[in-house]
Amino acid sequence: MADGLQRIALATGVELDVAVAGDPAAPPIILLHGFPESHRTWRHVMPDLARDHFVLAPDQRGYARSSKPEGVAAYAADRIVADLLALADHFGIARFTLVGHDWGGAVAWMAALKHPDRVARLAIVNAPHPFVFQKTIFDEPAQRRASQYIRAFRDTGIDQGLVGAGLERFLGTTFAKHITGPIAGEDKAAYLDEWSQPGAMTGMLNWYRASAVIVPAMDETPERPGFLDGPFPPTQMPVLAIWGMQDTALLPSQLEGLADHVPDLTVAKVDAGHFVPWEKPDAVIAALRRWLPE
Repeated sequence: MADGLQRIALATGVELDVAVAGDPAAPPIILLHGFPESHRTWRHVMPDLARDHFVLAPDQRGYARSSKPEGVAAYAADRIVADLLALADHFGIARFTLVGHDWGGAVAWMAALKHPDRVARLAIVNAPHPFVFQKTIFDEPAQRRASQYIRAFRDTGIDQGLVGAGLERFLGTTFAKHITGPIAGEDKAAYLDEWSQPGAMTGMLNWYRASAVIVPAMDETPERPGFLDGPFPPTQMPVLAIWGMQDTALLPSQLEGLADHVPDLTVAKVDAGHFVPWEKPDAVIAALRRWLPE
C-alpha cells in the first residue's frame, strides 16, 4: 500500500488508511487532517513527533481510499469522533494528545469537549472553536463573508463537476485561494489521485453538509441560535492553538474570546496561510515541542 499506510477496520463499521510511526510504547499522538487533504497534511511534522511519540494519522472517512459511507448523515461530527475513539481503542490507547487541522480540528474540539477522559491534551491548527465560530459568523460581517464558501460546498449540484478536468480546476481555483504558494509535482499528483477516488469529493463535501453550523447569506438576518447567549462548557485539558495569521477563510477573530472557553490556553501565531502544517512545518513542530511535556 502507498506510503506505508495500514488499513484498519474500526468498530464503527468503516475502514481507514492510517499512517503509523514511532514506538507503540511511547506517548500517543493522533493527528487529524482537514479538507481537502489526507494524512499527508502532516508529512513534514510526523517524522519529528515520531522520535519520541507513537503517532497515528488517519485518512478520515470520506477521504482518499478510506471508506465512504453513503448519505450525508454518515458524516455528522459524532460519527467522525466515534471513528477517532475507535482508532485509539484499536491500538489499546486510553488517553492521547490530539492534534487537528481545519475539519480535523473541528472534530478535535468536539472530541475534547465530549470525551475529556480520552483527550489528555489538545492542539488545534487553524480550526475554529464551535462557539466562537458560530458567534463570529453571526456577529462579524467579515467572518460571515469569509464563510460563504460553506454555503457553496453544501450544494450537492457541484459534485458532478468535480471529476477529471473539474478536479484540476478545483485545485487551481478554490484550493489555490487558500494556499500561499504553487502546488506542483508530487503534491499535485497526490491531491488529484486522492480526490479522484470514487465517491471521494462527495464524501469530503458531506462533512460540510452534515455540519450543524449555520452560515446565513450576507443579506439574511436569520434567528440567532439560542446557545450563543448562554454558557458554553469549557475545555478541561491543556490546549494549544497554532494559527496561521494569513488565513482568509478563518480570520484571526477566531482567537478573540477563545480564552473565555479554554482555561488552559497557549497561542502560537504563525506567519502563514490556512495550511500551516505544510506551509510552515518547522513553526508547528516548534510550537508543539514547547507545549508538550518533556
